[in-house]
Amino acid sequence: MNVDKINQIINSKPNLSTALGMEFISTPEDDTCMARMKVDERNRQPFGFLSGGASLALAENVAGVASSSLCPGCACVGIEVSGSHVKAVVEGDTVTAYARLLHKGGTLHVWNVDIKDTAGDLISNVRVTNYVIKNK
Repeated sequence: MNVDKINQIINSKPNLSTALGMEFISTPEDDTCMARMKVDERNRQPFGFLSGGASLALAENVAGVASSSLCPGCACVGIEVSGSHVKAVVEGDTVTAYARLLHKGGTLHVWNVDIKDTAGDLISNVRVTNYVIKNK
């Protein structure tokens, strides 16, 4: 999945993705998308661990980028996000989100997002449902 056009839009002005340090990555598969985020002062808890809210934001954003790449000219917004955090990540590490399309309907996309640390250990598993708004 090529996310170059969406990256241009994201990087054109300040937003949550840039504020938290997310980087979206193209993949060779049409039904997957990736994103990286370094764990630092922008997205950690006061205790030095990656915030669960930042993990959910990463998952929702990578799924949104992926849906937007599949539907050029449409607005794709998250309508449901549900996740489980299974391992802590300390400041200084980098997490990678792997989004895989589970369902592509006319107005709804469902994504499974696994977030892993640099060792490849699962940190969070998140299900994201996006609503696709077609421009009129």
